[in-house]
Amino acid sequence: MKNSLITFKLLTALATFSICVVTVTAQQAITKSARPVDEAAIRENVRQMEAGWNEKSGSRFAQPFAEDADYVVINGRFVQGREAIEKEHQHIFNTVFKNTTLRLLVKQIRFVRPDVAVVHVTGQRDTLENEKSLVAGAFMTLVMTREKQGWRIAAFQNTQIAAPRR
Repeated sequence: MKNSLITFKLLTALATFSICVVTVTAQQAITKSARPVDEAAIRENVRQMEAGWNEKSGSRFAQPFAEDADYVVINGRFVQGREAIEKEHQHIFNTVFKNTTLRLLVKQIRFVRPDVAVVHVTGQRDTLENEKSLVAGAFMTLVMTREKQGWRIAAFQNTQIAAPRR
C-alpha cells in the first residue's frame, strides 16, 4: 500500500512537472514566433518618429508614444505625456530645428518580457547652415510596451554622443 501511494505521488509530480515544461515551451514558441512581427512594429514606430521629424510634424513624431509617456530630452529636461511631446517637438520644428533632418537606426531590440522591450537607437541629425553641414549624434533608449493598440513608447531617454577627444 505504501509503495502504491509513493508511486502515485511520484507519477502525479512527474505529470505536473511535464505539464509545466510543455506549457513553458509552448509559451516560448509562441513568443519567439511573434518576435519578428513585434520587432517589425517596433521598427515602424522608430521610422514614424524619423518621418515626423523630417516632415516637421510634432503630431506624427509623437504618435508612437503612450498617452502618459516619459521623455527625457537630450539636455536632461523631463517631458511627460504624448500631448506635451507633440507640442514641444512642434515648437522646435518651427524654430531651432526647422532646417534639420534626422536619421534613426535601431541598434538592438531586447525583449525583457513578451510585452516589454528595451530598444536602443542611434540618431544622426544634420543641419545646413550657411552651406555647412553640422552633424550631431545621439543614443536613445526606449522602453516599449505592447498595448491593445500596438507597441507604444512608455519611456524615452535621449543622450548626446560626445565628440571624440583629439
